[in-house]
Amino acid sequence: MDEELTTPSAGLAEGEEIAASPPEVEAEPEQEEMTSSAGLVEGEEIAVPLPQAEAKPEQEVEPEEEEAQVPEGTRWYVVHTYSGYENKVKRNLDQRIRYLGVADQIFDIIVPTEEEIEIKEGQRRTVQRKIFPGYILVQMLLSDDTWHVVRHTPGVTGFVGPGSEPVSLPEHEVQAILKQMEAEAPKIRVEFTVGQAVRIVDGPFADFEGVVDEINQEKGKVRVLVSFFGRETPIELDFMQIERLVP
Repeated sequence: MDEELTTPSAGLAEGEEIAASPPEVEAEPEQEEMTSSAGLVEGEEIAVPLPQAEAKPEQEVEPEEEEAQVPEGTRWYVVHTYSGYENKVKRNLDQRIRYLGVADQIFDIIVPTEEEIEIKEGQRRTVQRKIFPGYILVQMLLSDDTWHVVRHTPGVTGFVGPGSEPVSLPEHEVQAILKQMEAEAPKIRVEFTVGQAVRIVDGPFADFEGVVDEINQEKGKVRVLVSFFGRETPIELDFMQIERLVP
């Protein structure tokens, strides 16, 4: 029987284990860092530029309205009315000016008033007092037409002036009246008179009676003479602290 000889194809001795070499593993290419299309590294915060606000166009400053110019020759005239009808005459004249189309000749109508604090029966209230009861002021170009428009307004009794000829009011007097109307501090009007018997209704001397010795309209104070132990003592009080004694 022929002896079978087993010879390794690689020339190894019989019984020698063949060390199988592990298969070579292809080296994986290093993972490149993912980058965005803008070239940023993954995870890196992207600074998003804020949208630019549209520039607002500069607001045009409107020129201040100029005071209405009145034609040369325009004057202020004093018009006499029925007492107590001054405001009604003003409304009637305003309507006639519009209806008769003379707004370009009669420009303004004023009932001169001033703010006043009235103290009556212990109550204080603010009222509008007429400076010249029975009169209004009219700013106009004097002509036959404007004269008739004003003169024939219901409630008007005439212009102030000699005969039927209106006399304009001097400008400085007009300005004095307007200034008086615009005064910030209202005047105080009371019904008390010097020598009048009154009772004190408020303060440490409440219920005492006395006589008005002096009235200060500007300060709103009154000096009252009160008898203490047979001797008259002056006390300065507010108008609201006294009331008239009814005989």
